[in-house]
Parts: sequence; structure tokens; C-alpha cells
Amino acid sequence: MKHSREFEIAWQGLKPGISTFRYDIDDEFMKERVEGNEFKDWKATIGLTFDKKSNFFMLHFDVDGSVIVPCDRCGDDFSIKLWDEFDLVIKLTGDDTKVIEDEDDVIFIPRSETVIDISKWLYEFVMLSVPLQHIHPDVNDKPGCNPVALNLLNKLSEPADEAKNSIWQGLEQFKETGKTNKRKTK
Repeated sequence: MKHSREFEIAWQGLKPGISTFRYDIDDEFMKERVEGNEFKDWKATIGLTFDKKSNFFMLHFDVDGSVIVPCDRCGDDFSIKLWDEFDLVIKLTGDDTKVIEDEDDVIFIPRSETVIDISKWLYEFVMLSVPLQHIHPDVNDKPGCNPVALNLLNKLSEPADEAKNSIWQGLEQFKETGKTNKRKTK
């Protein structure tokens, strides 16, 4: 992965208070971080509000955009909307040698760090913005999926004819006699 200063924030040069940043995420950014991803045509915009306090920073990420994903039902590609918000707190520590375990929404960095690389968080938040279920939205109260694939799925999900499956026909009598035998033995 090549290093890019585009995603670094030199926090010591910022005035106390709120600073805003905007990042455009595309296929190139995502491909550098993950291989073999079935998602394509990433078009995400992340607005970052960076609130600098004396001993910590509050970051708020607004994710918006779209990505092409395969439908979970029919397999055809379609565009799905990305939208989410994430908050992160970065606390400054005084001791460079002491390692403090990061928490879920709190990151600890030493005061000697002058630059914060946010590319990892941008990637994570964009990926977390992708909905878990990828199904075409309905069009005019009908499924937006490929009709050929839906017909095939409907045929495959129909119950099989019991007459065709004659291997189990003779076992029904034992099922009924087993119930009556249990009642008699009690």
C-alpha cells in the first residue's frame, strides 16, 4: 500500500475548535486496502468534523455515497446507497513508552505524534456503511430483481411431489404404530 499524505491531519497546526475536512473515496482507495472485493464503482464522500480540545480530539465522520454490489437474491449488480455517521475520540497521552489499550470509540496517541493518519478509519467507516443485506429495491410494488432468476428460485423452492419420493412411503405406518405403542407401555 502506498503512503498518501492526503489522509493525514497535522493536528498541532490546527487552532482549538472545529475544523472540517472532506474526503472522496473511490475504487483506487478501496483496492489499495482490500483484494478480491466483489464491490465496485465506489463513490463515497466523507465529511469529517475535527473538534480540537486541549487533551483530546472529537471526530465525527459523515459517510454518503454509493457502491455497486451483487444482489443476494438474483446475483445481478445494482447500486446501493451508503450512509452512516461515526464518532471517534482521540486522547493524547504524555508517556511515549507506555502502551495504552484502545477502546471501541477511543484511540490513544502520544503527544509526540504530530500527524494523525485517518485512512484506516475512512476505510473501516465506508465498509461499515454498506448495508448487510443487498437486495434490489422494489419497483412499482414488484421485486426489482432479475425476473428470470426469480422464476428459477420459485421453481426450486416449490415442495417436491411426495409421490416422486417413494423411498419414505412405507415408513408412515411405523410412525403411527410407534405413537400407539408408547401410549400402551405407559
